[in-house]
Amino acid sequence: MGVPQRTRGTRRGRAGKIAALGGLVALTATGCSGEEILRFGWPGGVTPEAEQMRNLWTWSVVAALVVGVIVWGLIFWTMAFHRRKKGSTEALPRQFQYNVPLELFVVVLPIVMVCVLFFFTVVTEQSVLAEEEDPDVVVDVTAFQWNWEFAYPDAETPDGQPVNTVGSSSEIPLLVLPTDRRIQYNLESTDVIHSFWVPEFHFKRDVMPHPDKNNQDNTFQNTIDREGAFVGRCAELCGSYHSMMNFEVRALSPDKFDRYLELRTQVNPETGQPNSAAQALSIMQGEGCDEQLCDPFATTTSPFSTDRTARTASG
Repeated sequence: MGVPQRTRGTRRGRAGKIAALGGLVALTATGCSGEEILRFGWPGGVTPEAEQMRNLWTWSVVAALVVGVIVWGLIFWTMAFHRRKKGSTEALPRQFQYNVPLELFVVVLPIVMVCVLFFFTVVTEQSVLAEEEDPDVVVDVTAFQWNWEFAYPDAETPDGQPVNTVGSSSEIPLLVLPTDRRIQYNLESTDVIHSFWVPEFHFKRDVMPHPDKNNQDNTFQNTIDREGAFVGRCAELCGSYHSMMNFEVRALSPDKFDRYLELRTQVNPETGQPNSAAQALSIMQGEGCDEQLCDPFATTTSPFSTDRTARTASG
């Protein structure tokens, strides 16, 4: 005796409602905004290159979800319609082996999908790593245990030396950069391997000693889309204070950046030396620059004392 049609419809409707409710709970329980859900967990970036990587990630996840839905659907469809029926005298359900069209489909389709994914991955990678011959700004990044030095070879102080900023255990170095301009980073280490990483750039590159003697490109370029302060870190284990080897990127609009470099090339009347990064930003604050944007000291991270005698055991 079969199950009445109305009863089957009622059960299916109830199952559909439960599935919809489960999906709604799954979305709301994540605590993510609508934008974060659409990004599938990919963090926000501040460069066009980061946006290109986000697009690759988004469409890769969409493709994976489509494949997942198809596979899950086929699994449940097989479970529901190809199981042995109650009262059947057959030892096994109907078999479908040696189905040539089906076997070709399950082999060819994944190959096509992998090729398409590979193509878009290569296109994105080439775009992210592309470098212009004449960038707007060049920055020499020097890593050392356990801090950073940033120099602008195209801007010189009155004594003929390039404008530079060196971090110390008492002050986080500020890498001041312009928005909406093409920036080239020249990376070099004075000792061991370090790694230049700004999470909002969605980009990391190892900083090698003697870059002319290894097979890794020691330069990269990007463009920053918006103003702000972004923490930078060393992402390669480089010794005792690796975790404290931080810096801060301070992205300013082009006019503010030009003013910053102008101040860095001028001598401070109180010290008789060219203005430091903190002194230049302090002057800009007095000229009306946003208090947080032109804060003379890092706001995303803080210095770490390397004096072992100043610390006590926590146990």
